[in-house]
This record gives sequence, C-alpha cells and structure tokens, in this order.
Amino acid sequence: MIFRRSRAALLAASILSIPVSLSPVLVQPASAQWIVYDPTNYVQNVLSAARALEQINNQISSLQNEATMLINQARNLASLPYSSLQRLQQSVQRTQQLLGQAQRIAYDVQQIDQAFTSTYGNASMSASDQQLVAQAHERWQNTVGGLQDAMRVQAGVVGNIDTNRAEMSALIGQSQGATGALQASQAGNQLLALQAQQLADLTAVVAANGRAQALSEAERAAAAEQGREQRRRFLTPGSGYQPGNARMFPNGN
Repeated sequence: MIFRRSRAALLAASILSIPVSLSPVLVQPASAQWIVYDPTNYVQNVLSAARALEQINNQISSLQNEATMLINQARNLASLPYSSLQRLQQSVQRTQQLLGQAQRIAYDVQQIDQAFTSTYGNASMSASDQQLVAQAHERWQNTVGGLQDAMRVQAGVVGNIDTNRAEMSALIGQSQGATGALQASQAGNQLLALQAQQLADLTAVVAANGRAQALSEAERAAAAEQGREQRRRFLTPGSGYQPGNARMFPNGN
C-alpha cells in the first residue's frame, strides 16, 4: 500500500515537472471561436476584388465614351440658328419686279414677234408718210424704254450688293463657329444660295442690257429700211409741175 502511494506521488511529480510551453491551453470560454488565418485564401480574395474594381472602371470608361459620343452626335445634329433665306429671296424678288416692270416690249416671245412684225418689219409701200413717222417714233420710244429698264435693273443689282456683303459676312462667321457637321453643312448651303442669288442678279443685268442693245439695233435696222422707202418715194416720178392761173392782185382789173 505504501508502495502504491509513493508511485502515485512520483507520477504526479513527473507530470508537474513538464515545461509550461509545451502544455496546451485547456481553459477556454464556452462561447469563444477559433480564428484561422489562411494566406492563400486572402490573396485570392484580394485578386477577386481587384478584378471586380477593374471591371467597374472599364464600365465607367465605357459609359463616359458613350456619353461623349452622344454629345458629339447631338452637336452634329444641331441645326444652324441662322437663316439668310428670307433676305436672299427678297433680293431676288426685287430683281424680278424690276424685270417685270419692263416698258413697252417686255420679255414675252409672243409680244416680241408681234412688235417686229408690225413696227420693225419692212416699211409698207402703202403706208402714208405720217404712218412711217409714227412707227419711227414708236421704235425710238421702245429703245429709250429699254435703256431705262436696263439702268433700273443695274441700279437694283447694285443695291443688292450691300445686302449680299452683310449676308456673306454673317454666313462665314456662322460656318467658322459651327459646332457640328450639320451646322457647317447648312452654312455652306446658304453660302451656295447666296452665290445663286448673285448669279441671278448677273443674269438679270445681262438680260436687261441685251434687251436694250437689241432694241437699239432693231431701231437702227428699221430706220435704214424706212429711209430706203422714203428715198424711193422721193425719186419716183410723179405728175410733175402743173401750171395754173396766178393773180398777184386779186382786186385788180
């Protein structure tokens, strides 16, 4: 019995002699949990978060590019806030009115044919001298009217120059300040319209000058024809001189 007690005491002394560093922690609260740090799992989580952040940044960049594209499209589709159409049409209308106010023989094919048949044709042998003189006077009035009409058209076109200058300056400014393709294209189209209006004015001047010159040439040709007819009548033998009784003193014997 004494041997057993001494052996138990020896076993207890051996257990107590074990170093503390090798002894496990045996006392833990009932609610505590172990936190285990896994480096591999941590790295994978960091990489996943980095990839997700990169995807978000790419999406943000894509949205910014789409917004920029929409803004550019809106600029390209924006209309030009300036129009010179009304002023150009008014200039053309003024020139047309001047052409429409042509005196006597106007720009009408049928009227021109009738005038050249009756007034500018061959001098009629049966027409009286008074009729020939009246026709010559009518031709002269036609020529003077044509010259006046040409000068009026020229004055109207010169009056349009100041308007054209202002419109050209405004359209060039609009073209240079265009924010999109549509505005630049519309400014270019209006510049072409201005050029067309200037060509219309030039056409009107050429037509008016040509009309005046044609009337002058026609008057000269008709005057030459009438001169031949009058010379023929002067040289045609007539009844000659017929003597008659003449009394110098009616009351004398």
